[in-house]
Amino acid sequence: MRILYLDGERLRRSLVAGCEYVRQQRAELNRINVFPVPDGDTGTNLALTVGAVSDRLRRSRFDGVGAVAREAAEAAILGARGNCGMILSHFLLGFSDSVARRDRLDVPEFGHSMSAAVRHVYASLERPVEGTIITVMRDVADAANEAQTRDFADLLERLLARARESLARTPELLPVLRKAGVVDAGAKGFVHLVEGVAALLRGEPFTTLSVPPDFTAGEPIAAAAAEYPEASEQYRYCVEGLVRGESLPDSDSVRSALRERGDSLIVLGGSGVLKVHIHTDEPETVFAYLRTTGTLVAHKAEDMAAQHAAVERAAEGHVRLARRPVSLVTDSACNLPDEITRAHGVYVVPLSIVFDDGALRDGVDMSAAEFEERLRDGEHPTTSQPPPAAFLDAFRQAAQDGEVVLGVLLGSGLSGTFASAEAASRQLPSANIRLFDSKCAALTQGMLLLKAAELAEAGWTVERILPELARIRQQSGVVFTVEVFDNLLASGRVGRGKVMLAGLLDIKPILEIDADAKVQPVANVRGSRRVPERVLNLLEQRIPHDAKHVRFGIMHIGRPEIVEFLRPELERRWDATDILVTPVTPVIATHLGPGAWGLAWQIED
Repeated sequence: MRILYLDGERLRRSLVAGCEYVRQQRAELNRINVFPVPDGDTGTNLALTVGAVSDRLRRSRFDGVGAVAREAAEAAILGARGNCGMILSHFLLGFSDSVARRDRLDVPEFGHSMSAAVRHVYASLERPVEGTIITVMRDVADAANEAQTRDFADLLERLLARARESLARTPELLPVLRKAGVVDAGAKGFVHLVEGVAALLRGEPFTTLSVPPDFTAGEPIAAAAAEYPEASEQYRYCVEGLVRGESLPDSDSVRSALRERGDSLIVLGGSGVLKVHIHTDEPETVFAYLRTTGTLVAHKAEDMAAQHAAVERAAEGHVRLARRPVSLVTDSACNLPDEITRAHGVYVVPLSIVFDDGALRDGVDMSAAEFEERLRDGEHPTTSQPPPAAFLDAFRQAAQDGEVVLGVLLGSGLSGTFASAEAASRQLPSANIRLFDSKCAALTQGMLLLKAAELAEAGWTVERILPELARIRQQSGVVFTVEVFDNLLASGRVGRGKVMLAGLLDIKPILEIDADAKVQPVANVRGSRRVPERVLNLLEQRIPHDAKHVRFGIMHIGRPEIVEFLRPELERRWDATDILVTPVTPVIATHLGPGAWGLAWQIED
């Protein structure tokens, strides 16, 4: 069958297929990762990047090539991780800019757009290194322009052959690859992207790696051996930051500001978003600068030496291959935005919201905004914990990344979710899985998870992380209020008599989840306008005046104005710089109802 044009639907299906195939090759790409740093994370970083693209495109309804390409580029920017993820995002952004407002492409037009994408990549890198993903991108673009065909099916076979030839030559261009006896991991990831599209056109099924070899045979997966490049890699931390804002600086200005702070600097920008990747010894200095440009909504700093140590242990055959000492799993009740969980490589198991017409997965099948509309229409769904099978899949994937899997989960006193995770962990005796009962939900749980991720990225072992989380949980909390009582009444949290009296007197309750995961009343306030000030006063009673490191979280259901009031107050009263803001996730909103909001805090001193 001849394919004479590429439209939006064909581009969407092709990108989804390619992205999914890359995700399935994660473990092998991690295994052969030796450049620029042998930290065993290229596969994971690419999988997270393309996963963001695939997830967005599955929900997209745009028809034209330009619109679909823009969706893919925007998703890649938000989900980009690591050098290769950032470079792939630049490629998609360059392609998107070239095809803007186009509905269809023929083969020559596609070739020109591929070349434009490659030019964008090279222009965005301060020191392009040949023998990596950029070389394969350039060779594939050249093949697209040289091809004497009008048929996309024929073109794709030519592109795949050129991509494989280019990949085979990467060890000739990079001595570190030749010494380790491998091809470049990022370049191979791009070849897999092309292979996934080819498999789609041929009608071939993907080879699914649902169960990694170490869980079936019980044997370690050998990593490619490579010494840590201390002479060339001067810096310890792989740092990334995501900034949102209306007046963000251009990429050149950001590169100029950060150039002397490290190397491997890549800057992405577009649609009110700025993404930065850099290797540095000064993560906090980088984050401080990014906060001056806009709102720093997600950031991470991974200790590359600790990652390499984990890879070395695998190379020596002592343990199975893992890219870092600790990987993380949570559930969707944590209420963290996707951009944060993706930034830290956290596996999120969704709870379910059950309507009369069926069940939807929290944050997967329905967004917070879509759920809010259904709440305001008067629907009263219930919630359901994830089955053990959902945790089993997440644990298996996380075990490919970390020597130890740590689950930071919804409080056992609030749901059966923790018990479901326990049941799943018992089915993987060869994986080292540790579970932490957060004894809370929503952003209190989410901020504990975030702290666990930061400690793991700094090289902490799980034996150090668990007691630290328990300590911080004792000095963390959340207070929240509701506008309507129907949802709390349905959940059994309050009695009908109290609800009727509160409604008559216009009383708004302030509630909290205590250290034993129990919902407790804190105060009653006459009228909604008085609630925010009362909540802030309650926090002043709970947070010691000499606390130095306090993280805050604001969550709401359709109440953006509450953020406008609370954020400057938190900055003024506590000099707060770390404030998470997010809509309430559907599984929590089910119990709170429209108009509810809450304020969480975490003292890390």
